[in-house]
Amino acid sequence: MTASSRLHRVLAQAVLSLAVVGCATWQAPPGVDDAALRAHATTATATGVVRVSAVVVGTQTSRRMFGPDIEKANVQPIWIEVANRSPQPLWLLRSGTDPDYFSPLEVAWSMHRALAGTTNARIDETLQAAAFVNPIPPGATHAGVIFINPQRGTTLVNIDLFGRKTLVPFSLFLHPDDHDGPAPLTFQHPDAQLVDYEDLDALRSALEQLPCCATDASGSAPGDPLNAVLIGAMADIGAAGVRRDYRRDVREADRAQRVFGREPDFVGRKQAQGGSSASWIRMWATPMLFDGKPVYVAQVGRPVGGRFASGEARSVVLHHAVDEARNFMVQDMMYSGGLEKLGFITGAGEGGASKATFDGARYETDGLRAVLFFGTRPLSLAEIEILDWVPFLE
Repeated sequence: MTASSRLHRVLAQAVLSLAVVGCATWQAPPGVDDAALRAHATTATATGVVRVSAVVVGTQTSRRMFGPDIEKANVQPIWIEVANRSPQPLWLLRSGTDPDYFSPLEVAWSMHRALAGTTNARIDETLQAAAFVNPIPPGATHAGVIFINPQRGTTLVNIDLFGRKTLVPFSLFLHPDDHDGPAPLTFQHPDAQLVDYEDLDALRSALEQLPCCATDASGSAPGDPLNAVLIGAMADIGAAGVRRDYRRDVREADRAQRVFGREPDFVGRKQAQGGSSASWIRMWATPMLFDGKPVYVAQVGRPVGGRFASGEARSVVLHHAVDEARNFMVQDMMYSGGLEKLGFITGAGEGGASKATFDGARYETDGLRAVLFFGTRPLSLAEIEILDWVPFLE
């Protein structure tokens, strides 16, 4: 046998082996009864005629539905059921749940194997059969899965149902079906410590008295500036953030920043090209309410390098242009459909001079703190009320 013949024989055997392996690595999973998911779902009703139920599909359930290979896709399946008792058809807007959601065939492609055409076709069929199907006709109930980017911890899911001149919005805090239940999303102050402000001037005065900056764990060294205040139900704030592609993502550098002696209660990051972080929002619940709504003080920043910073970096250093990061977040939220009011106050430190933080960052600021009031979407950009506090726009 010539060397060329031996080479062809080896290649043929390799191709055959690949084909056998490709066909053998995925078997049609047994599937999951919707009743098991429904038993762990969070349910809400709107207008008395539209009911939604949803749950994060846990790891073990996901394997039983799609096979273990789905873990390669790094997606988070969400099971959603919509009961439409309205007189018109409704459409689930997937981009409202995640602007970067994954289609079923996109996820299926990540599970494909070389030279396994029949198996790959079965994978496609399995994921498409499990997917949520639009529209939901009047009187019908539809259930299925959508695939979103993973969130750490409790998952906030927006479910926007669109009809003729109608949007029925839901914001649900979910946990996996194999989890006992969600932990509190943010720190809860005892009721006796809460002060509920009803007057905007009194609220402004109280907000300006908040600390200018975070500190280190000892409370003695200054950290990043507290340059924003977010007011509203966490569901409304979170819904606005999701619509602008912020996702829950806390890192070690975030935990080092302390306010009221605590690590951040909530950290969201806006995803950018290559998986890098364009900016972050670190939030702490204050012992304040405004008209019964929670008040959060926040630190808005972005890493050195901005969107060109490595997406793998777990330790981030604050970029010196913190005002630009703050203004970027404000404009983002103006387009979120969830912003009611906006104002600027002092309180983020003395403006002008360069300042240093305990982790070696330096920054410059005008010393202003953006105050954002959130409501239930959809809200019009043109209807945002600009408060006559510090005349920032002038």
